[in-house]
Amino acid sequence: MLNLYAEGLFRLNQILECVPNFSEGRDLEKVEKIVDAFRGRQGVKLLDYSSDGDHNRTVVTAIGEPEALRDAVVDAVGLAVDLIDMTKHEGQHPRMGCVDVIPFIPVRGCSVDDADRIAKEVAEIASNRFGQPFFLYENSASAPHRKDLSDIRKGQFEGMAQKMTDPLWRPDFGPDTIHPTGGATAIGARPPLVAYNVNLATSDVGIAAKIAGVVRNAGGGLRHCKALGVMLEDRNIAQVSMNLTDFSKTALYRAFEMVKMEARRFGVGVVGSEVVGLVPMAALIDCASYYLQLEGFSVDQVLENRL
Repeated sequence: MLNLYAEGLFRLNQILECVPNFSEGRDLEKVEKIVDAFRGRQGVKLLDYSSDGDHNRTVVTAIGEPEALRDAVVDAVGLAVDLIDMTKHEGQHPRMGCVDVIPFIPVRGCSVDDADRIAKEVAEIASNRFGQPFFLYENSASAPHRKDLSDIRKGQFEGMAQKMTDPLWRPDFGPDTIHPTGGATAIGARPPLVAYNVNLATSDVGIAAKIAGVVRNAGGGLRHCKALGVMLEDRNIAQVSMNLTDFSKTALYRAFEMVKMEARRFGVGVVGSEVVGLVPMAALIDCASYYLQLEGFSVDQVLENRL
């Protein structure tokens, strides 16, 4: 197992996780420049980053001491504002800004309040420095109607300037309108989530959209599931793209099985699934226990957990 303290990466017993989503997944040179903000920094460790050309999006996962991670994220925002032009951006994933969303998640020795504080500090510094407006969401939301990311992002980049003329949708930090090329960003503290996608044996994205509408919580489906249908152009298949906001209550296997069940009504099979970014071990152990029908299984039986 990774021992961050033995490696000398962290001095304090406080670790936050940040999973910023950048609206660039095709120009990998730009992606590398943005990701460089997390490399080689004292008190910060880059765990993972993955780019998707169809979504035109890169998801970065980094952990660190709160203040060190804050400074890395601010630098990454500045790079994204410089490098990404949202007026030219196209992709399958909903988006409203060059840095679309920046969640902070407590990992060790930190509370949601700590994550909230760092999120607000990033928003204040980055908005002043780069002119990027920020909306607080999830546990940091300044009003109930701003808690859900999909509500904030509704209208996407193209409609955000008009949306922000409504006093209900003025940003929490930064200018009262979008950055001309950077758009707007949602930021806040939240629990861990799993980004999980299921690929269908069809090129009909309408089928994926109908399945997503049934599976997601807003459609009467799984309580802690957000979903949409997208097209993977490079593979010519449709995908049900999901965020499971509490995997302990809405398990991966439950989402997978419900997508398969709903796909049958259209005579469509499933060709595979994928996790975007990192996933808690408990989420995968839960799936293994379900599909293998393990009796009395405990996470303590996982070898790596005993090392």
